Amino acid sequence: MKSKINSRLVGIAVLAIIATAMAITIIYYSLFQKQVRADLSISAKLLKDTHFFESANSDTDDIRLSTHFEELRVSWIAADGTVLYDNDASAETLANHMDRPEVHDAFENGIGESVRRSDTMNKNTYYYAVLLDNGTVLRVATQAQSLWAVTKSVFPVMALIILVIIAICVALSHLLTKQLLRPIENMAANLDNSNYTAPYKELEPFSEMLRSQHMDILSAAKARQDFTANVSHELKTPLTAISGYAELLEGDMVAEDGRKHFYQEIRKNSERLLALINDIINLSNLDRMTGRTEMEELDLYETVLECSEALKINAGQRDVDISFDGEPVKMRGNRNMLKELVENLAQNAIMYNNQGGKVTVTVKNENGRAKLIVRDNGIGIPASEQQRIFERFYRVDKSRSKATGGTGLGLAIVKHIVELHDAKLELDSAPGLGTTITVSF
Repeated sequence: MKSKINSRLVGIAVLAIIATAMAITIIYYSLFQKQVRADLSISAKLLKDTHFFESANSDTDDIRLSTHFEELRVSWIAADGTVLYDNDASAETLANHMDRPEVHDAFENGIGESVRRSDTMNKNTYYYAVLLDNGTVLRVATQAQSLWAVTKSVFPVMALIILVIIAICVALSHLLTKQLLRPIENMAANLDNSNYTAPYKELEPFSEMLRSQHMDILSAAKARQDFTANVSHELKTPLTAISGYAELLEGDMVAEDGRKHFYQEIRKNSERLLALINDIINLSNLDRMTGRTEMEELDLYETVLECSEALKINAGQRDVDISFDGEPVKMRGNRNMLKELVENLAQNAIMYNNQGGKVTVTVKNENGRAKLIVRDNGIGIPASEQQRIFERFYRVDKSRSKATGGTGLGLAIVKHIVELHDAKLELDSAPGLGTTITVSF
């Protein structure tokens, strides 16, 4: 980032310097041209005011200007364009000058001027002509370097100045870059400090976004660590039990009449282990399916009824009465996920219920929104625990959960499915009164 900022600052400086140098050269050359024209005009008018050429028009041999006007060419032109006198060449050898624009303009308007360029000499010749009182024209001329020649002559000095300025700009850009980035580096180093304020007002939204993302990353990393630790612990418990029972059976340390109990315990722990692995796989699949869930048109009540038989059997085993109520409600969703959602919510209501308790699963259409309501009159959830029950492996009643074979992942799966369907989850519970969970699609 620093190198990019430095290179761009230096690039901008170089472009600015070159553009400035070119502009100044053009401006000063334009001023120089104006000054040359002004000087020629003054010289011509001074010569006119002396009446020198009007008095000497009878004998041009008496005119001698070459020694006095070394840089100035003076020409005296008759009314028909014939050159009467030229201090730089013999008048007899010169062609008629009536076709010269400055001479023509002088005869027409009293004054005339023009510039003619010589590409071979890289010079410009400036002409100024003025009409005399006797009807002749006096023309003065001088040569000056062209713009390209001026540029070439000053290029070494300009190049040296540009290099010096570029060197200064490089040093300043390094200093400026450090000054600009130091507060940002300090901000990055203080992401964990909630009291740190951004050095620039414009960076405050960026700082808040970075801090929020940083905290989210830390939270996600901690959640992964907790999940790994919880998975290890949850897997270790049934495996330890299975290993222990198997070791006792292998060493003939259990009487024949007691072996059946050990076999049953091995089966229970195996089933719990399989249920735990299945839930972990489901959670992993749900994590990967974010934004890629396949949806279809379906009837939510029909999907609930597809789960009813298995749920009734499970409820009967725990002496809990379960009922299903509602109306056909069309919606878009993933059928398999919704069945898993219903089963997890209902199984949780059955598992954490009292003997002889009741569970009601209701589907209804409310203001155009499909709603799934699972209500029980079980043990309920304390208010202090309600924010955490959808966390992975979190259990309100740990002893009951393990006794009934719960994995602690059911409601975490529910939360994922709800998020994938862009639905809303509501919880209403109180200890001893039961729990109602509402999913609004």
